[in-house]
Amino acid sequence: MPGNATESLLRHRRAVLVVAVLLALLGGAAGATVFDRMKGGGFDDPGAESGRAAAALAGEFGQDDMNLVLLVRAPGGVDSPAAVRAGAALSERLAGEPGVSAAVSYWTAGQPDQLRGDEGDMALVLAALSGDDTEAAETLDALEPRYAGERDGLTVAFGGPAVVGKELGEASERDAVRGEMIAFPLMLVVLVLIFGSLVAAALPLITGLITILLSFGLLWALAGVTDVNVFAVNVVTLLGLGLAVDYSLLMVSRYREEVAAGHGTEAAIRRTMRSAGRTVVFSAVTVAVTLAGLAWFPLLALRSMAYAGVAVALLTALTTLVVLPALLAVLGPRIEKGRLLRRRPAKSRQDDGFWHRVASFVMRRPLPVATLATALLLLLGAPFLGLTMGTADERTLPESSPARQVAEEMRAGFASGESQALTVVLPDPSGGAADLGTYAADLSALGGVARVDAPVGSYAAGERVAEPGPQHEQYAAPGGGDAVWLSVVPGPLSNAEAEDLVHDVRALPAPGEALVGGQTAVNMDGIDAITDQLPVAGLTLAVAMYVLLFLLTGSVLLPLLAMLLSALGLTATFGALVAGFQDGGLAGLLDFTSTGTVVGTVPVLLFAIAFGLGMDYQVFMLSRIREEYEAGGDPVAAVAMGLERIGRIVTAAAATLSIVFLAFVVSEITFLKALGVCLPLAVLMDATLVRGALLPAAMRLAGRATWWLPRWLRPVHDRLGLRESAAPERDDSPAPEPAAAARGRG
Repeated sequence: MPGNATESLLRHRRAVLVVAVLLALLGGAAGATVFDRMKGGGFDDPGAESGRAAAALAGEFGQDDMNLVLLVRAPGGVDSPAAVRAGAALSERLAGEPGVSAAVSYWTAGQPDQLRGDEGDMALVLAALSGDDTEAAETLDALEPRYAGERDGLTVAFGGPAVVGKELGEASERDAVRGEMIAFPLMLVVLVLIFGSLVAAALPLITGLITILLSFGLLWALAGVTDVNVFAVNVVTLLGLGLAVDYSLLMVSRYREEVAAGHGTEAAIRRTMRSAGRTVVFSAVTVAVTLAGLAWFPLLALRSMAYAGVAVALLTALTTLVVLPALLAVLGPRIEKGRLLRRRPAKSRQDDGFWHRVASFVMRRPLPVATLATALLLLLGAPFLGLTMGTADERTLPESSPARQVAEEMRAGFASGESQALTVVLPDPSGGAADLGTYAADLSALGGVARVDAPVGSYAAGERVAEPGPQHEQYAAPGGGDAVWLSVVPGPLSNAEAEDLVHDVRALPAPGEALVGGQTAVNMDGIDAITDQLPVAGLTLAVAMYVLLFLLTGSVLLPLLAMLLSALGLTATFGALVAGFQDGGLAGLLDFTSTGTVVGTVPVLLFAIAFGLGMDYQVFMLSRIREEYEAGGDPVAAVAMGLERIGRIVTAAAATLSIVFLAFVVSEITFLKALGVCLPLAVLMDATLVRGALLPAAMRLAGRATWWLPRWLRPVHDRLGLRESAAPERDDSPAPEPAAAARGRG
């Protein structure tokens, strides 16, 4: 922050706090309705074939995918006269509801066996809810009170993709509140242990609370101009809390260090702002750049995380650099009030601390330490080689979920997967009815297909089994248009078999362009969208991060080294993701159902957040190491001294941030539990093995080459580079001139 801005902040410290509190209260008020503005779903690619199929289905036929299932029980059997009358009436009434574009049931579709349970006591009503996932959820809110439960002798339960999406959103909202309630008291305990004083410990939490409230307001405003996925609220608000505490730890610790050096309150704040304050800005930009990489992906769940994550990372830095200095200025020496633990006296020597000893030990034997640490990380990461990506379905919800219970009853009690039907849209078919009939027959002959419905009738096992009738009129475009669509109903298939069926349907020659949609196709296209964009997103992130770290370090080698070590530190995290969640190693402990896959958005989101935080800590460490190097010129001593000065703070930051993310473990949603386990593991690995072993070893092996800067790049760094070093104050004794500010640059 520029010096004149700091002076203004110090002069108006109380006014700054009043404005911050008022804005936080406004943000909190907006946060009360923030979930109403969020979008559900977000795991599909609208531009993929399945997305174009859904758009054509809605545009040409006024229909949507069958995303709602009513599982209907009839105690006397679904074919009893009373059940037939009640079931038909229910289906017709549902079809006329606002927000329902189509509805078909066992009783209105000619009583096909596929919609009748194996025991004869259950039948299905299938409906298509209009609009996106958020609008579908609003329609469900209106329908469930009128249809679910006991109705005219029938028992009705709601299920299907629309209900799964709605329950995921509601669980996400509960998780956000529960996570914050768990994180705050635990962090207070840790912060008291770190600072020893209740007042000092409260400062990061106050900053974090204000950040969360402001984040809610920011998300509320952001959702007014672009779509924001509901899960962004959980991740972004807790990330804001964690970063606020991290940055506050750095700032408060540096402030106390300056006070201990004999500077007055305001002078210490000025020096802190020009040193740790600059690191906070740079760290926030680093996290923002990493999260911005998610914008390359066309899935709303990731793209909205990019928008919201960038905004909240920068907001967190702003809050830390405005609210916290104002608090420090108001409190002054009272920051040490409420002391519960005796403050350890400042060391007269900085070369006998724990992290100095660790770094010195490592740098005396860098090659064996680096080899062992790398081997351990690669070993822990080996399970990631077996990664299988999937999508979120009802099994990500707890066993008590109504949507999950309906899905399990359908799998057990019905011979076909009506709710998993594929839609094949032919916008401009060639040939006539005979060609369309041949195509429908060929589709029905594919392995795993139970039935195909088309404008020219119904087909099974390569033969027409039903002549065209009123129930087939919906498959032709209204008003005599050329477009048609077909419904490909599978038998009971596993996820892998269902995906094979999509490939087979897409490979089958069709009379004209065929767009294949349906839930399985949507899921597959979503995974493809992630894998297709990974190279572009990764390259963009690497280039941007290299430039940022070059500006910080003034080295051409150190940015590469830092990125490599941060990526290496994530191997154990991704190994735990596969072993613990895909393979079910943690299923018993954390109470979830292993599906044999990992939700495709989780590895991408996990990498973006964990890599961003890893680079965040690298910025903390490298900025302090560079400061020591420029003061003394010894690359070995600089690493040990820099690690000693910043080691305790980074350890404390890692501990508090881990507590924040561990709050995800109590989530009702499996893929949020995965973030709750893997993000703390990533943070701790980075704060221990990477910082304590790999970084000192690598810098020792590189020696002075670590800081090498070609002559032609010096003007660039001199003009644009960033430093963490406090200039002398007018009311302080002059700081000593750097002894080796330019060493290592030849």
